Amino acid sequence: MAKFGVLSGKAYPLGSTPDAEGVNFALFSANAQKVELCLFDEAGSKELERYEITESDNNIWHIYLQGASVGQVYGYRVYGSYKPTEGLRFNPNKLLFDPYGKKLVGKLIWHKSIFGYDVDSPDKDLSFSPLDSAPYVPKSVVVDDNDFSWENDKHPYHSMNDTIIYETHLRGFTKLHPHIPDAERGRFLGFARDEVVNHLEKLGISAVEFLPVHAFMGNRHKKGYIKDNYWGYESFSFFAPEQHYLVQDDINEFKRLVKKLHSKNIEVLLDVVYNHTGEGNQLGPTLCYRGIDNSSYYILNPENKRYYYDSTGCGASFNLQNRYTLALVMDSLRYWVETMHVDGFRFDLAPTLSRMDCDFSQRSGFLYAVSQDKVLQNVKLIAEPWDVGMGGYQVGAFPSGWAEWNDKYRDVVRRFWKGDAGQIAELASRLAGSSDVFNHHNRDIWSSINFVTAHDGFNLLDLVSYNHKHNMSNGENNRDGTDSNWSWNSGSEGETDNKQILENRFCRMRAMLSTLMFSFGTPMMVAGDEFAQSQFGNNNPYCQDNVLTWMAWETLSSKSFDFCRFVKKLIDIRKSCPAFQRRRFFTGQPVKDNIKDITWYNEYGNEMNTGDWQDGNRRTLSYCVYAEDKFYICLFNANFYNVDWKLPSIGSRKVWNLLIDSSAKFENEKKLVGGSVISVPAWSVLLFEVKN
Repeated sequence: MAKFGVLSGKAYPLGSTPDAEGVNFALFSANAQKVELCLFDEAGSKELERYEITESDNNIWHIYLQGASVGQVYGYRVYGSYKPTEGLRFNPNKLLFDPYGKKLVGKLIWHKSIFGYDVDSPDKDLSFSPLDSAPYVPKSVVVDDNDFSWENDKHPYHSMNDTIIYETHLRGFTKLHPHIPDAERGRFLGFARDEVVNHLEKLGISAVEFLPVHAFMGNRHKKGYIKDNYWGYESFSFFAPEQHYLVQDDINEFKRLVKKLHSKNIEVLLDVVYNHTGEGNQLGPTLCYRGIDNSSYYILNPENKRYYYDSTGCGASFNLQNRYTLALVMDSLRYWVETMHVDGFRFDLAPTLSRMDCDFSQRSGFLYAVSQDKVLQNVKLIAEPWDVGMGGYQVGAFPSGWAEWNDKYRDVVRRFWKGDAGQIAELASRLAGSSDVFNHHNRDIWSSINFVTAHDGFNLLDLVSYNHKHNMSNGENNRDGTDSNWSWNSGSEGETDNKQILENRFCRMRAMLSTLMFSFGTPMMVAGDEFAQSQFGNNNPYCQDNVLTWMAWETLSSKSFDFCRFVKKLIDIRKSCPAFQRRRFFTGQPVKDNIKDITWYNEYGNEMNTGDWQDGNRRTLSYCVYAEDKFYICLFNANFYNVDWKLPSIGSRKVWNLLIDSSAKFENEKKLVGGSVISVPAWSVLLFEVKN
């Protein structure tokens, strides 16, 4: 006998929506022939009841259960044709979680029943699996979005030109923190602790960008995989947070983290993966989208619908050209802003989201939908502007209002401080905001997300400690990870006690971070770089959920904390100098004392000429900019020796005030004025403020 009363319910909102009388369930599937709602016990281990959903309006299957309530565990079984060559992969033996489910219960166990096909059949995915997957897959849980008190929580709403981004892995940052209770380490609640948040506040960053926190499940229990996907770029649910980041299986723990960071005026940005899912290619499991409506949720190969179009390198591109799938992504984004109070997103492999008929287009449905959405207009939007598909490199191609990761900046800064020849002209463009890339369609200078390191690739210390990647522990014979690191080990590969080599390493690290903070655009740094933490030469630690990637708090030395204080000083200077808060690109027009808004000088005190720009052996450069009645002059010396440098003459009676010397070796106690000759230390960045 059925436990709940059954009504037809409503098609919208999608997902499970509780009210005082019961719960409405709504699921999109354009090609299903029959849908069943399956209810489970609290642990998700025992199926209690099934209800056939008989109502379907415009491809939305819906039912209302009187008496059902918050906490109800459920999943779906979807019936239809199993014809892989026609793109149809329905299999009612596979229990599917709700694409709109906001909480999951239970673990994914890598068992052959989770595949829609018979894994033992020589026909592979052309075969049909009769095995029931319910005991081995997570289920969805009905939640109440209004059971958390935000009190006076407010979005900080930092303007992009005031933003300093701190990219971090939530688990790795707190897993070894000695002042966090064991149960909270590596979890949302652990990151919300004062010991963590106070560090970020003191450092001076304005936004934390978390690597994926959507439920991802990695490769846990997957046969043949000895490592988990630690980074989290295998999202399954776009609404439910990762279960392993919860202490009490309470999604409000994420809200408490956001609320805590907001109380310190720090924004929360999420790295989101909407371009593919953890179901992978045709040989992947059937957990949700594939079983609900494969041909709607994924882009199929037009020549053989058994296979997928894949511009992600992860098996199958998510089909945002389908309006229901696009709505799912948009609803997810709005949910994380309105219900979870996040402040912005970094979109993994963003060109995949923006393709029309497999080609990137600024007229794509996704980019149009985002641009007109009144919720998303108020948050930060950052693109990783490349994928692995044809025409996938799209740096600079995103519309106004978007910021983009600028790998051109990363590469030239690395090469300049490595000592490579012929970098000056490229470096100048990147320091000035990369106008050649982003200055179009009325975009702002902050469109360029400047970074030297990110989660993917060498971190800062390894950049100056290794000539080559050392990824053997990943189990792929060192084949994974890029070979284009533009790194230099300073004379010895890896760890060393050589004082001269260590001095060079720290000198160049300080110079690179100084370059980052004194460039125009939006700076992004990576957690751990402020302490010069190493990953021992691994430039692709996606599967390293261990001490290789965890923040080693208890092993930090006095030198580490000295370096952190230096980074804090850089950030303080950037935030206090109005020159670095500019929105518009430079024009090259005079603004004060007949000096242009940006002027480039050589070490002779003269404006750079064509010969200087074309000199491949030049490793010095300086710029002068004007803001609020002050000039700021920044000198870059990537030579291995000191350089005599004549300060340019700027008007009369100007006093040069040294704000920072990255090398801490500058020795000049006399009063500095234009025309003075100073000795600029090797591998250094000097920033001066010039005023009357």
